[in-house]
Amino acid sequence: MTNDSVKHVLGLSGGRDSAALAVHMRQHHPELEIEYFFTDTGKELPEVYEYLGRLEGFLGQPIRRLNPDRDFDFWLKQYNDFLPSPQTRWCTRQLKLRPFEQWLRPVLAAGTTVYSYVAIRSDEEYREGYSSKHNRLVIRLPFKQAGVDKAGVLEILDGAGLGLPKYYAWRTRSGCTFCFFQQKIEWVRLKEQHPMAFEEAKAYEKTAMDHGSPFTWSQGESLAQLEKPERISQIRQDHEQRVRRMRSTLQPNPLRPEVDALDMDDLYGQAKVCIACHK
Repeated sequence: MTNDSVKHVLGLSGGRDSAALAVHMRQHHPELEIEYFFTDTGKELPEVYEYLGRLEGFLGQPIRRLNPDRDFDFWLKQYNDFLPSPQTRWCTRQLKLRPFEQWLRPVLAAGTTVYSYVAIRSDEEYREGYSSKHNRLVIRLPFKQAGVDKAGVLEILDGAGLGLPKYYAWRTRSGCTFCFFQQKIEWVRLKEQHPMAFEEAKAYEKTAMDHGSPFTWSQGESLAQLEKPERISQIRQDHEQRVRRMRSTLQPNPLRPEVDALDMDDLYGQAKVCIACHK
């Protein structure tokens, strides 16, 4: 097999783990010519684009943008204004996986073997994500092989001078501003940090409900209900109680206190999120 018949790709979500994997591969496998890519839904947080720019500076090469040929609004109409949800993840299928497959289809058809590197950590199960449907598309999990866990990811990013994306100060999930995997406290913080994005999500939700959609962005209540002052106060109190309970069970590490920082997965358990968006 010649070098021309092999291609290496690594998908970036704008999140912590995939960024750390890009750094890891650049540092430990400089001999590989890896093409880094980001599939843009057009509904990403502005902090995501800022972080990708910083990552490009570290990698010393541009990150390829795979923009879907049809945007979220187009697909929303195709699905009769029904919102995507954990039960019907058409957003991931149409806005993330479809552009990826279209990009690689001619490459695979030409006989090239493609190695795709995915940022599943050693302390995670292989969560739902992209499963190869082609015998020449090979999925690799370098963090699993190298034993890199959450603490290792944070150390990689700190060592590279990148740190975490800025949105990690208030939210764990990357991906669309209105990702349905957000916890309720993250919806509250989205309203504070990016009120226009919150209003856009609320407008999508109202249109969907008017068309009979059974789904709301946040389970069990609409954003119009969630944003009421008394409900926001309750969500904050519930979240703080959860933080206090979790901290009472932790054994702090004085040598690496930043590793003990709590994120949403710690507090609420690991959701079965789409790794194409979250990682």
